[in-house]
Amino acid sequence: MKVGVLGAGTMGAGIAQVAAQSGHKVVLVDVNEKAIEIAKSKLSKIIARLVEKEKWTEDFGSAVLGRINFSTQMEDFEGSGLIIEAIVENIEVKHGVFSKLESIVDEQCILASNTSSLSIAAIGSVLKNPSRVIGIHFFNPAPLMPLVEIIPAVQTDEHITEQARNIVDSWKKVTVLAKDTPGFIVNRVARPFYGEALRIYEEGIADFATIDWAMTALGGFRMGPFTLMDYIGNDINYTVTESVFKAFYYDPRYKPSFTQKRHAEAGYLGRKSGRGYFDYSENATAIDPKKDELLGKGILDRILAMLINEAADALFLNVATKEDIDLAMTKGVNYPKGLLQWADDLGLENVLNTLQALFEEYGEDRYRPSPILKRMVRDGKRFFPLV
Repeated sequence: MKVGVLGAGTMGAGIAQVAAQSGHKVVLVDVNEKAIEIAKSKLSKIIARLVEKEKWTEDFGSAVLGRINFSTQMEDFEGSGLIIEAIVENIEVKHGVFSKLESIVDEQCILASNTSSLSIAAIGSVLKNPSRVIGIHFFNPAPLMPLVEIIPAVQTDEHITEQARNIVDSWKKVTVLAKDTPGFIVNRVARPFYGEALRIYEEGIADFATIDWAMTALGGFRMGPFTLMDYIGNDINYTVTESVFKAFYYDPRYKPSFTQKRHAEAGYLGRKSGRGYFDYSENATAIDPKKDELLGKGILDRILAMLINEAADALFLNVATKEDIDLAMTKGVNYPKGLLQWADDLGLENVLNTLQALFEEYGEDRYRPSPILKRMVRDGKRFFPLV
């Protein structure tokens, strides 16, 4: 099957590599000729490095690169069985390209978007046949990150969902099925990892380094929230938070932070700008965290309770199954444990008590416990049965 990828940025080029190394003929299209040249050069270097490290043979590397046709013409998508769009997060621009795609490919071609924040239903609304539109959301870098969220819109045909998931499964990816709601699974459930950490800082409870230390040293997370935001880019992370906040009709649980907004406005974007919450310049002095275990445990418990509450609410509102929610967070953002399993291990009553104490102290809807947590504690249930 021929696979088309629209958009030759880092994500698009990565998706093209994944499809090509799985044996597909791939057309990578970008209307910007320079973007195509950069993508071709970068992919050539990536493949050469894989061959050099003996992860791929030279023949395999040459075959993968040979399967990718780099083009500036969308008409070259003709004959594709699947097209994945990976362009700018702008609904008007996406409407334009999806309408054009429909005029190029035949009725059997699946039209997918790699969007992380826009409605799949809205993207498909301009199509004459919206039943073949679907979200196929990869995580960056696409060749390395195992998780892919599969998001059918309300218009999507069940057979298209099944077919799309089978294709991505054949690419040796871990797929989860998510409802077409803001943030899908990962970008929804992960919001408190950033938002509550920022809130703790703004209250003067701890500095950036101490909060990061609590989450890594005591919580087992690979990166603390501030290191991770600096890695992602404060401008990008803030924009996602703001879009999720708006999409949820300004629910206070997703409220963006002025601290992050000011950092983005000041150009403190993180690693890419040399400074974010931390200084990445050559002669920068590392900030030592305050390694107070009691303080650190309080930070961890608060952020973790908020994360668990978000995962529980996603289950409550049928965004995904409990298995897929936990799988998404371990495979998509490398959490040390699935949040619902973590809740079972901590004891649901303990998690609920933490949330209720925060809700009582602050009186903010931000801390309201999910109804499913209350019901499960009341009924003495767990998310997963004991083995």
